[in-house]
Amino acid sequence: MNILLTGTASDSHTWNLVYLQLLLEESGHRVRNLGPCVPDELLVGVCADRDPDLVVVSSVNGHGYRDGLGAVRALRDAGLTTPVVIGGKLGVAGEVDPRRRARLLDAGVDAVFDDGDVGRLRAYLGSLAEVRVRAGADTGGQAVA
Repeated sequence: MNILLTGTASDSHTWNLVYLQLLLEESGHRVRNLGPCVPDELLVGVCADRDPDLVVVSSVNGHGYRDGLGAVRALRDAGLTTPVVIGGKLGVAGEVDPRRRARLLDAGVDAVFDDGDVGRLRAYLGSLAEVRVRAGADTGGQAVA
């Protein structure tokens, strides 16, 4: 898959993005890493231009919930339906609060991952790739994983 990896608008951390890029590439995906402190407008513009198969949003500064909510709303308001997942330290209290998780999902996030939940991310990527392979079989092989 072609994956767009991004930090959130207020998160200047890069180690999480480098780690995720390596993890995704080692799993066979092509990754474009937008880096840290990505404004919503830039994310929307790159998604519109590149049409990635998936957007992965990562945050470690504790503001991931707020920034991620704004980013996915901007994508959906622009009419983009690209699958979006978010994970990392989305709040300052540790695991994602169930109400915040629900708000992210209601806003258009397809999956929310707690900090360090790499196993669930890998499983999600596998299921998404499998759906794409099946869709390719149904459309004469146009979609590829």
